[in-house]
Amino acid sequence: MKKINGASGSERAFTVNPTVAQNIELKTQESSHFLSTINIVRVDEQAGDKLGLGISQPIAYRTAGTREPVDPIVLDSSGYLCRKTDFDTHISYRRLDEWAKFPNFQTLLRDAILGQIGRDRIMIGWNGTSAADTTNRTANPLLQDVNIGWIQKLRLAAPARVMSEAIHGTGKVRIGLTGDYVDLDALIFDLLNNLIDPWYRNAFEALGFVVVMSADLNADRLFPLVQTVNPPSELMAADVIIRSGKAGGLPVVHVPYFPAKSLLITPLNNLSIYWQAGTRRRRIVDNPARDRIEDYQSVNEAYVIEDMGKCAFVENIQFV
Repeated sequence: MKKINGASGSERAFTVNPTVAQNIELKTQESSHFLSTINIVRVDEQAGDKLGLGISQPIAYRTAGTREPVDPIVLDSSGYLCRKTDFDTHISYRRLDEWAKFPNFQTLLRDAILGQIGRDRIMIGWNGTSAADTTNRTANPLLQDVNIGWIQKLRLAAPARVMSEAIHGTGKVRIGLTGDYVDLDALIFDLLNNLIDPWYRNAFEALGFVVVMSADLNADRLFPLVQTVNPPSELMAADVIIRSGKAGGLPVVHVPYFPAKSLLITPLNNLSIYWQAGTRRRRIVDNPARDRIEDYQSVNEAYVIEDMGKCAFVENIQFV
């Protein structure tokens, strides 16, 4: 295991070699198609300003006086804070004996664990609302208390870009002929023209904007199209809608663990996970009292929205 992680010496606790740590992050990112579409970024400091992986405002101008350059990257001062996350596992002596005949079993085990780390990160990114000193997986099965994820960051830093109800006091955003919006397309058009910063509004496709939509919401959206007996021309139109995978003119993306009855409008490359260099640590413990080898891993990480102006989130959507 130390050889895999580029470490040397006889100590069972070690910091993973920086090059290997980078490769681990790449393997984790490659374990998920979704993670491969966002940014996994190494940072040197535990806390600081966001990197701003794109231009966040127009820069063309003219002045008759002294020219004043603008910083096109910095949009807000929310910054980031990398918090330690533990990914601890163990393997029993019995399982170790069963796998002893496979010379590459440690590599196979590592890849399986990295795959789960990737899924955990997606879960935290969508559902994380706090960073408890002691987490509880039973009370928070979606890892809500491990770290503050993207949606919660949006709620805290840019609440005006979050819609929880269309009419005050209802607690819902109702979709249908008798609802707040006639369909999801109307809701999405409203978000694009009122919650997304204006300089992005004529370049949604070029900038890679998508609608991240919960699977149940998309099923509710499409069910009337396949349930109703329609004339041939309308059936063709329904088939185009289903096959196009678009809503409000934007591609629809389904991601594991995304909150039910919700949608998020943003380019996927507007989402980032920062991990702090030098903080990926491991300790291997041979625990005969429990007949197992224990593997303690940790890394400092943060979930970041690079540009809040590129986001709009809606929850509590209900079809009526």
